[in-house]
Order: sequence, then C-alpha cells, then structure tokens
Amino acid sequence: MSEDAATYKRRAAERAVDLVASGMVVGLGSGSTTLYAVHRIGDLLRTGELTDILGVPTSEATAAEARRLRIPLTTLEEHPSIDVTIDGADEVAPNFDLIKGGGGALLREKIVAQASGREIIVVDESKLSPRLGTKWAVPVEVIPFGWIQEKEFLASLGADVRLRDGDGGTLFVTDQGNWILDANFGPIDDPATLAARMAERAAIVEHGLFLGLATDVIVAGPRGVRELGRSDR
Repeated sequence: MSEDAATYKRRAAERAVDLVASGMVVGLGSGSTTLYAVHRIGDLLRTGELTDILGVPTSEATAAEARRLRIPLTTLEEHPSIDVTIDGADEVAPNFDLIKGGGGALLREKIVAQASGREIIVVDESKLSPRLGTKWAVPVEVIPFGWIQEKEFLASLGADVRLRDGDGGTLFVTDQGNWILDANFGPIDDPATLAARMAERAAIVEHGLFLGLATDVIVAGPRGVRELGRSDR
C-alpha cells in the first residue's frame, strides 16, 4: 500500500469514528481500512473521550485486535441491535450498493450490517465505481460440500470463477469453515437479480453484493475527506 493510500484510509476511518458516541454498541468491520477505526476507538477509550462502548467484531482477526486494544466486546445474542457499524468495501456504486468480501469476512459482515441502525462505509477514492463489478469480482461463500456445482452455476451466469487460495498454497477458509469463489462478472447490469439468483442456491452461504445496506459513505483522497450523498462523486 502506498503512503498516500494508507493516509487516505486512515483519514476516512477516523472521520467515521467521529460519529461514534459513548454508550453505543458498535459493529467493528474487517480489513485494512476499518483497522484504523478500531485503533482510533481504542485510543479514545484509553483517554476517556469515549466510554461504555461495546464492540461486535465481524471477524476473528478484528476480535483479536480489539481485545489487544482493550475494547470491550459483546455478541449479537447479547445485543441484537447495533447502533452503528464502521466497515470498508471493495467497490462502491453511486447508489451506495457495495461489493465486499475481499478479506473473506463477508458472511459476518453482512449479518452485522443487517443488525445495524447505521452502516458507515469508509474507503479511499479508488473504491468508487460507476457500476458494481467494474473493478472487483463478487466473492461468494460456499460450503465445501457441493462447491463445484456452485462454481458451474456461477459460470453459467457469465462469470469467470476461481476458488480462492490462502497462504502457502492452501485453500482460503473463512471463519465459518467455508470456501470462497471469486466470481468475475464484469460490470453488473442488475445486481438485485443476480443476488436473488445466488440466494436460491443451497450451497451458497452468502455473497458479497451488499445492496441497500450502507447508510453513509465516507471517502478520502487528494480532495480531502468527504461524506457522500447517494450518487455524489
């Protein structure tokens, strides 16, 4: 990551933390951009500028970092309604539809997003896109049993599909023990129809099309930090 890209991500994430208030239940997203927000929350708790925060992490990696920073954690069982979630995205369309899951945490990220009163997405300008699929493949989480049928199904819809590799030549395995198919459809004309088609498949646990879930998008770049309205650029 270039120094500029890292700086932009940090600025966007820290702006999002300005929207967190003491006493909130906060969804803690996954990925490099969101990590800056987690660190900022930890700093504010340590100095006493924030108090009584409870975090709901979207991945085991985020949970481990939050514990290291002494951010108190809770679960959806204990707090089924989340005040605000701060998360990143791989691609953001003008209507705030997203592709997420580049880090493989899309299932928990979507569960937390659906439980959140406010879903704040933080990105650098490179993630903005005129149409989903222009820059990023759609991650599709599948159970290992029957995965090959889902690969063939996605290919029948026009995607170039690859089973995601992990470190050291092993397969990537999600926190739920599933695999990821990265389905490159190119620019997607009708994300809602595609999402519905994938939802019909038994072995597809979840997909990385996050439609209608983001309430805010904060983007940072050479022009500074901006809070977008829908269709702004």
